[in-house]
Amino acid sequence: MDKSLRKKIVFDVYYGKAEVQKNILNLALYISLFPQLVAGPIVRYNSICEQIENRKESFALFADGVRRFVIGLSKKCLVSNMAALVVDKIFETQVNQISISYAWVGAIFYTLQIYFDFSGYSDMAIGLGKMFGFKFEENFNYPYAASSVTDFWRRWHISLSSWFRDYVYIPLGGNRCKKMRIFFNMFAVWALPGIWHGANWTFWIWGIYYFGLLAFEKSFVLKRVENNFCLKIVYRFLTILFVILGWVLFRSPSLSFAISYIGRMFDFTNEGIMIFNFQK
Repeated sequence: MDKSLRKKIVFDVYYGKAEVQKNILNLALYISLFPQLVAGPIVRYNSICEQIENRKESFALFADGVRRFVIGLSKKCLVSNMAALVVDKIFETQVNQISISYAWVGAIFYTLQIYFDFSGYSDMAIGLGKMFGFKFEENFNYPYAASSVTDFWRRWHISLSSWFRDYVYIPLGGNRCKKMRIFFNMFAVWALPGIWHGANWTFWIWGIYYFGLLAFEKSFVLKRVENNFCLKIVYRFLTILFVILGWVLFRSPSLSFAISYIGRMFDFTNEGIMIFNFQK
């Protein structure tokens, strides 16, 4: 059995969120639930244990699942894959050959690519689940409409954020600690997702980048913005800017490339001309 799956089951049973599963076939069904294994959403045992034994299939649910699957497939093939053509071409070019406008095009297109790719996979998984009578939790909730970085992570990859909150952040003490301990807990929670995504340093720095943003936001921003309409509007734009810059870091092949690329995005003294030929 996969260690992460075993730990999820053990924790859910230990905290009284689920009953012990004594039927090995039902346990095997949860472990091998293929619609969500590749890209999510992360399906917790406590959210699906009852459905394993008591789910009901229907033509209406199957049709709804097909519709959701087609939406996800369209997101992936018609939007994400097309955006990837532009993104790959720009990020494979030397930074000193990229103009400001194309640097922003690459960053924005990757922001669209990763959302439509990931949410498309999640839609397909949710749709496949419905075809078999399962109801998986939603994984995205209009993340680019977030009002703050904190709000963004309540909307983006919801199952992963809640997983780290419940299995890492809260067991470390969560918010029920002294201020410095809270920041350490946040650091641990955001260092781990960076490592989760891959061995490249850019992923680890990406996680620390969000730790810094969230710590700063928690300490200085949220209370000031809460009751000020103008600041809310401004900070909403700043939030999407922070997210775009984070995706540049996430997509870059190296940390030096990311720094140079972001520098190019704000290099208003040297606007060049660059024309791409996307024909192979």
